[in-house]
Amino acid sequence: MFRKLKIQLLLSASAALLLLILGIYCIARGWPVPGMLIMLLMCAYLVLLNLWFWRYVTDPIRDMTQTARRIAEGSYGTKIEQSYDNEIGDLAREINGMSEKVAVAEKARTEFISQVSHELRTPLTAIEGWAETIAYDPALQGDSLRGINIISKEAERLTGMVTEMLEFARIQDGRFNLRIELIDIAAELEDALFTYGELMKQAGVEVSYEQPANEIPLIPGDPERLKQVFLNLLDNAAKHGGDGQKVEVSLAEVPRGVCIRIRDHGRGIPEGELPHVKEKFYKGSSKNRGTGIGLAVCDEIVTRHGGELTIENAEGGGCRVTILLPQQNGDNNAK
Repeated sequence: MFRKLKIQLLLSASAALLLLILGIYCIARGWPVPGMLIMLLMCAYLVLLNLWFWRYVTDPIRDMTQTARRIAEGSYGTKIEQSYDNEIGDLAREINGMSEKVAVAEKARTEFISQVSHELRTPLTAIEGWAETIAYDPALQGDSLRGINIISKEAERLTGMVTEMLEFARIQDGRFNLRIELIDIAAELEDALFTYGELMKQAGVEVSYEQPANEIPLIPGDPERLKQVFLNLLDNAAKHGGDGQKVEVSLAEVPRGVCIRIRDHGRGIPEGELPHVKEKFYKGSSKNRGTGIGLAVCDEIVTRHGGELTIENAEGGGCRVTILLPQQNGDNNAK
């Protein structure tokens, strides 16, 4: 590998060494002027050699490193400009081929997820509906009623997973858009707490809400998508932090916009898993069932609002999720 570059560098080094020996020989024979000229020529040659190395080796490797990093971050199909007829060019072609293959595989996976999710949605809706209908039959008692309730609960869980997978497919193929309008973020958060808070209380999890000290001005946002984020994070707090039997929610206006915090008092997240929890399909060591894409979808929604979603372990135990939303929308691609 790198045979051509090795030959080029070997010849260049040999030429520099030859000039050095020739310069020393001239000086040793009492010819200082030719010797000094040869030494200056050697220095100029080394400078040009370094510039050549910078232009044809260092810069291409830097460009390939940046492109490889973009591919690793999800920009599949990204290509490197192939303008070198040596091993650097061969490496660029290999990376481009890999990027194309990954892009094709990712597209196939997204299409498969979308098709399977659509196929599952209809029967799951029917199962859930019939299970709820049968559960109202007064003749159904004991284990039979318990079994129907389990069917209904599992169908509801699978429906939620299918919805998450459909959202993921929309994100991957560019069909995930926002409908931005001026919204009352406090009202949206309180609606989500009202929707999910009662279920958390029934599960034995205490929910406390710290209202903002001052009235929060209207901010641009998609109310349905933001409510989806709030419900998902509250659900995660109840599932993963339920051991602490307490979830704290706060809303405040900060210099950079509006800040929403949701904290549980559970066991927290292992430090080694924190950098990966927002990655698609990452589940870590959690024993809770799910797709592993809920947080990825939440992060995408917040990012497209021009905001930030951060997850960290709170002091004293538990996990804290912080959502920072700007008071002016910075996403020009939202629709």
